[in-house]
Amino acid sequence: MDNTTYIIAFIAVATAATFLTRVIPFLFLSRHHEHPLLLHIGRYLPAAVMALLVVVFLLRSANWSAPAFGADALIPCALVVILHLWRRNALLSIVAGTAAYMAIQQSGLFNL
Repeated sequence: MDNTTYIIAFIAVATAATFLTRVIPFLFLSRHHEHPLLLHIGRYLPAAVMALLVVVFLLRSANWSAPAFGADALIPCALVVILHLWRRNALLSIVAGTAAYMAIQQSGLFNL
């Protein structure tokens, strides 16, 4: 199998897997959309995932050994929370937090 055939096969399999993981829940759970378990998951899972992402971000990205003790990640996190509570706009919060984090990282402000 040459390289081009391998790449085309890889893209086809990745496309099918991605599509199926998006479609299967709708196919199997369409009749149970009012089930209490699904309602509970739909209500609490997004917040739990976001909390987990924050914890992973703070553990992996913050420089806890610097004199500022993790301020390089804590400041963007605080900015995201404040902006989201103030404006209730997820896109604004994400863009502002990402911009603040990248500005801090590129400037080396807290990495002394």
